[in-house]
Amino acid sequence: MPVVVVESPAKAKTINKYLGPDFTVLASYGHVRDLPAKDGSVDPENGFDMLWEVAPESKKHVRAIAEALKSDDTLILATDPDREGEAISWHLKEALQSSLKKGKKVARVTFNAITKDAVTKAMKEPREVDQALVEAYLARRALDYLVGFTLSPVLWRKLPGAKSAGRVQSVCLRLIVEREMEIEAFKAQEYWTVKAVFRTPRGQEFEAGLVTLGGKKLQKFDIPTATAAELAVAACTSRTFSVAAVESKPATRNPWPPFMTSTLQQEASRKYGMGAKQCMNAAQRLYEAGYITYMRTDGIDMAPEAVMAARDEIKRRFGPDYVPDSPRMYKNKAKNAQEAHECIRPTDMGLGPEKIRVEDDQRKLYDLIWKRTIASQMAAARLERTAVDVVSPDGEVGFRANGQVVLFDGYLKVYDQGRDDEDDEEGRLPQVMQGEKLDKGAVTPEQHFTQPPPRYTEATLVKRMEELGIGRPSTYASILTTIVDREYVRKDKNRLFPEDKGRLVTAFLANFFKRYVEYDFTADLEAELDDVSAGDRDYKDVLARFWRDFSAAIAETADLRIGEVLEKLDDFLAPHLYPARADGSDPRVCPTCGTGRLHLKTARSGGAFIGCGNYPECRYTRPIAGDAESAASDGRVLGQDENGVEISLRAGRFGPYVQRGEASEANPKPDRASLPKGWTPDSLTLERALQLLSLPREVGKHPEDGVLVEAGIGRFGPYVKHGSVYANLPEVEEVFSIGMNRAVEVLAQKLAGRRGGAVKAGPLKVLGAHPDGGEVQVMPGKYGPYVKWEKVNATLPKGVEPEAVTLEEALVLIAEKAGKSGGKKKAAPKKAAAPKKAASPKKTAAKKAPAKKKAASAE
Repeated sequence: MPVVVVESPAKAKTINKYLGPDFTVLASYGHVRDLPAKDGSVDPENGFDMLWEVAPESKKHVRAIAEALKSDDTLILATDPDREGEAISWHLKEALQSSLKKGKKVARVTFNAITKDAVTKAMKEPREVDQALVEAYLARRALDYLVGFTLSPVLWRKLPGAKSAGRVQSVCLRLIVEREMEIEAFKAQEYWTVKAVFRTPRGQEFEAGLVTLGGKKLQKFDIPTATAAELAVAACTSRTFSVAAVESKPATRNPWPPFMTSTLQQEASRKYGMGAKQCMNAAQRLYEAGYITYMRTDGIDMAPEAVMAARDEIKRRFGPDYVPDSPRMYKNKAKNAQEAHECIRPTDMGLGPEKIRVEDDQRKLYDLIWKRTIASQMAAARLERTAVDVVSPDGEVGFRANGQVVLFDGYLKVYDQGRDDEDDEEGRLPQVMQGEKLDKGAVTPEQHFTQPPPRYTEATLVKRMEELGIGRPSTYASILTTIVDREYVRKDKNRLFPEDKGRLVTAFLANFFKRYVEYDFTADLEAELDDVSAGDRDYKDVLARFWRDFSAAIAETADLRIGEVLEKLDDFLAPHLYPARADGSDPRVCPTCGTGRLHLKTARSGGAFIGCGNYPECRYTRPIAGDAESAASDGRVLGQDENGVEISLRAGRFGPYVQRGEASEANPKPDRASLPKGWTPDSLTLERALQLLSLPREVGKHPEDGVLVEAGIGRFGPYVKHGSVYANLPEVEEVFSIGMNRAVEVLAQKLAGRRGGAVKAGPLKVLGAHPDGGEVQVMPGKYGPYVKWEKVNATLPKGVEPEAVTLEEALVLIAEKAGKSGGKKKAAPKKAAAPKKAASPKKTAAKKAPAKKKAASAE
């Protein structure tokens, strides 16, 4: 019987169920071969020959497939229907050459959804491996390798502390850095608006904005100051007003097209705060379970049978008025759209979100996909937009009010797309007639300031990359993960902030490899790769042209001195490193000695900092993220401890820290503690500083051996320590609140992980859901049973049997425990549940069986 190979065991299990006992379905567990992470894996001197190796963890999977082929004559490669899936099929065919020599047949099949109909239909339409798609993959892989393994060593040598560069990742990083530079250079401009409340003869009120003053139409900055606003208010209050014009216009709003990869990532970020990686993991599981079509696609068209199924479901749920006269057709407008599969949609339109039983993130994503798909085939919404002009008799002063009313909701009954920057929704206006006199109510001025461009979120960054034609939607998640993992970018409240390392790397590349971080160059290269996948261009020609210029650029940096590099970076980053001071003085003058000039310097341990040019006479230093304001706060006294010793905030080479007292002969090394990640100097209080200086904190003696258990913050983050055993904690806040039960549990997990030991004991009883989310459980503990919710552990009172505890009693114990630890909700936030979710059995299985492996050097 034929051997069918797919990427993951979850997919294999589903397909095996559809095909039955006449087929052997096996999983490759993603890519089976990759380029070794060493020089020479791609050889530009010999036609860009590529050295592939079967990964150690993949050898057993390849052996299993080869073993199955001993008794079967046909190999069917059924990997995903995109360029990456085609590459996996090609790798499998190459890796199994020795098993395929004896007249074995090899076929390639693809399906866009894991349903019985789609799979059985695909088996009847086998084809050869698409060599053009494979060559496009080879070109991409070679480019990423050549950039990653050629440019990264240059960074290591010339820019201490930098980790790596990548063909697409560096351009993505540049977008984030340049946006931050725009924000820092932005100068806010003041302006004022004036609003008035009017009352109709029927007693109804509405608000209108001032649009005409002195007989002239107002522009945005025509009322620049409070004085000008007061004059405008005086002109309004001294006049009477009537309705000059009422204009009503019908309008329609058409639905959005169904999802493709990038728009799904954007909307999941807007509506649920999902990162691109989390979104794609959830989509992968929905696809493998047969709920949605393939989730890596640039296409927004829908199969005719799916369109008809959507129309039938709309009619059944909402009635015939919500079904448009003819099906809606969508065309992709994205730059470089390729791999034009069907859109991302449910495989069964009748399977609403309320009918599926999956994990929470999958349920949310399926709800989004189902609603967007159904809405895309619904009737347009019909609106009426109204504008009312209110003018004084002399025509000197005029107001305007805008409103709208939904006459027929259409697709809005199901779904409306989120916005990155929400606008105020226009309300409905009361009925007014032209010529009617209005009573004037309060006239109020309002101050505004222009706003800088917003920082990128994952959603807006993905949108911008797609607009520029940079990268492929299927790679966005891994690129964003890479720049965060390498500490080039920090994600805070869903916004992306460039770290100092990221700024330095971008500055270096912009000065010495400018062409390769240009948006047009990267987009044009993507277009050439798309030509390769279409069979219109030879991939080795693309590689040869790129390598000729790129290797020359690398050679030009051979004689660069680190001092020369730092000098250029110093000039490039000057607006960020030395912002203007409030008193107008030179921002590069050392605030300590007053004569030296500040320069960018490198540390022996790697990384960079700002130091005084008068070193060693003047030893002033600060991190490159510091500015004049933070320098001025160096030595700021926060208060005194219980013994009257001053506690101060300092700016050091490695960032801000707190210090107890001053260095002296008697005490040359006063107590110091660095601010942990996420703590900002401007929000630091005396209480928090004393907490830091008191670390490590004694939790108590371990119940098994009496050895002290401590909690602290170390080089690798927050931890608990028992003897020589250190166990990481997920959050800094837990250091100050962790109790013995939780500490013993974390330490036991660490030891079990070291020894490959048994998994920790499960709950004695699950009581139900906490009002704020998450399960409340009764757990066995060293000090007896306790109730557990998120990070809060509350010991059961003596005499209370675990089996008899109710949810209500547990909630009281949890609330009391949380109150004793300072009432800090941060000790048990909902977000803290994410790492635990990731360790659940289902998600562990998903991790062990990825549909695709990351390439050795990311784009």
